[in-house]
Amino acid sequence: MQQTKAPWLSGSAGALSGTMPPPDAAGVFPRPSELMRSGSIPSVIQVEARMPDAVDAELVASISGTHEDGPRWRPACKRIHNENDMKLFLSSEGLKGYLSFVLALNDAVQGKKSSTPCGETSDAVQKLQDVLSLLRKWVDEIPPSNQSLRYGNPAYRIWHQRMSEASTGLLQSVLPDVLQEAALEIAPYFRDSFGNATRIDYGTGHETNFCAMLYCLAKLGVLQERDKMAIVLRIFKQYLELMRKIQSTYWLEPAGSHGVWGLDDYQFIPFIWGASQLIAHPMIKPKSIHNTEVVDTYHDDYLYLGCIRFVKQVKKGPPLSETSPMLNDISSVPTWAKVNSGMFKMYQAEVLSKFPIMQHFLFCGLLPFPVESYSVEIALAQNTNSENCGGDDLRK
Repeated sequence: MQQTKAPWLSGSAGALSGTMPPPDAAGVFPRPSELMRSGSIPSVIQVEARMPDAVDAELVASISGTHEDGPRWRPACKRIHNENDMKLFLSSEGLKGYLSFVLALNDAVQGKKSSTPCGETSDAVQKLQDVLSLLRKWVDEIPPSNQSLRYGNPAYRIWHQRMSEASTGLLQSVLPDVLQEAALEIAPYFRDSFGNATRIDYGTGHETNFCAMLYCLAKLGVLQERDKMAIVLRIFKQYLELMRKIQSTYWLEPAGSHGVWGLDDYQFIPFIWGASQLIAHPMIKPKSIHNTEVVDTYHDDYLYLGCIRFVKQVKKGPPLSETSPMLNDISSVPTWAKVNSGMFKMYQAEVLSKFPIMQHFLFCGLLPFPVESYSVEIALAQNTNSENCGGDDLRK
């Protein structure tokens, strides 16, 4: 069988570090299944699984910006504008903290069905679920427009505008009274979690902003250690189902898709956490994704199988080996533990290290961009909006 020559593995599209291994002398790139078996996928950064320590909210607000009436929060904004910014980000403590959070949630759901009881959780868990339910209701209230185009139904812009206008208030419904103003800082993550209204597209960068919002809520102490399972099995699963409804209703263009050479047109994180759920499963193996009965029976129990089912529904007709050769190849890896480890490393290399994706990522006082001095951070806070912190001018 000829090995895959996939741009997804080539370090193309602006990757700066942590890219997949280079081709051999014949110009053939190694298949992801081979890399997972051997454990040779490089990591951008080594981290330990841990939830973030809850910060002093007053201190974060004061660093985010100062005002004559006291500390104020500033909206999260874009800070990655060039390759040097990417290098700073990839070596930052903020990235370490975020990846540690992703890994902590990964470990929390190992071997757990999505229906596993999550025990007593913080009030914010149910409140976030209520917000996602409301957003789903709005999709039902805003039907797609009649058009012949396959992608990009303009009715999505109406839904997105309603969501955006309500975003701060929706987050305030999740936050305790003492943290109401923090909604201003994390609302941009929320708004960027559901796709782009101008391009009518959605991809792994939007998914990452949603997870970054969850990370910020954990840093505020709103989501806590006891909520780890529920963050994945309740909140993220509901978010994933909402995005599938949005995609199938408005047909958002895949943002930054590699086509058939991509892992998935829209998602990455559920393949990490979904593989963790299936570790040591007595019956379901990586190759089981080709068994339609297994996928249809267990898709609601395991995020990974849910993703496979959605891919098959969207790309009807041809077999998975033709529509999704990467997922097909990974199914030959013998254990879910190797798939899980490989997916986590690939997320670092193929999402977090890609400039075309991460130029849209957002930073704030809770998830700061590394700067050379505190004074620069304060100066940026005085001239900011959710699109650009103004850092280009100040760093010249």
